[in-house]
Amino acid sequence: MSFIKKYSQIIFPVQENIDKVCSQIASDLNLPDPLKAKVSALLNAPSKHIRAAVSFLYLKALGEDINERQTLLQIAVELVHNASLIHDDVIDDAKERRTQNTLNSEFGNQLAVISGDYLLSIALKKICMLNSFELTEMFAKTLDVMCRGEINQYFGEYKIPTISEYIEKSEQKTASLFETAVCGSLMLADIKIDASNFARNFGIAFQIRDDLINAKTTKSDIKNGVYTAPVIYSQNPDDIDEGIEKTVSLLNNYVEKVLCSLENIEDNIYKQKLVELARLLADEEY
Repeated sequence: MSFIKKYSQIIFPVQENIDKVCSQIASDLNLPDPLKAKVSALLNAPSKHIRAAVSFLYLKALGEDINERQTLLQIAVELVHNASLIHDDVIDDAKERRTQNTLNSEFGNQLAVISGDYLLSIALKKICMLNSFELTEMFAKTLDVMCRGEINQYFGEYKIPTISEYIEKSEQKTASLFETAVCGSLMLADIKIDASNFARNFGIAFQIRDDLINAKTTKSDIKNGVYTAPVIYSQNPDDIDEGIEKTVSLLNNYVEKVLCSLENIEDNIYKQKLVELARLLADEEY
């Protein structure tokens, strides 16, 4: 069974909530075609919305319902995430993302940059609608961290970092937004549980998986001088076989951290789905 099919089955208990996120995002896109169609396709690609899925499952595992404010929060998260992807593709001069043409490859860098900015503007309106200084501050800090991660990556091109530096960059570029999605949702629900370790480790595991797939397929990161865990472990961008094996172990380690952070939650179907989702990250042949 493919990853996408397994993923769809796992998130089924919150699919209705995710569909609301998707439909509201689509209704907010005031863009001319064919740009609107392209942006909509990027926003709703298969296996998207994992941050919303994780957040909704976590809330429901704690016995909470998903209301309009929770949906608004996840819309903002999705918009920030996709804006960052559009900007990343411009920076990397990427022609494809997940076998689909990038926005910049079809419409040019200038329109791609302003389209990413446009998504951020919608996200900002959603954040304002939540009327929470704490959440606004959380998003501001997250954007700060994400941008610094991208800047640090630029200045580290064609340099092999340490594993700790790689993990730090993964926290900045990926895990920080997972934290905002999950911890922000708990803040809205006034739940006094620290889910930061769960969200951070899930985000890091997600990034390691993504880097493994890249290293085994297109190798675009290596070609662009972005050296991730497989290169770090092998210390040779031209021969990463040994690095792949060690990176799989690193991924498994972070998946175990995610599972450990769920142990204090009472067993229920939603916790079970979170466990399945975490295990799915490592459930591939690399």
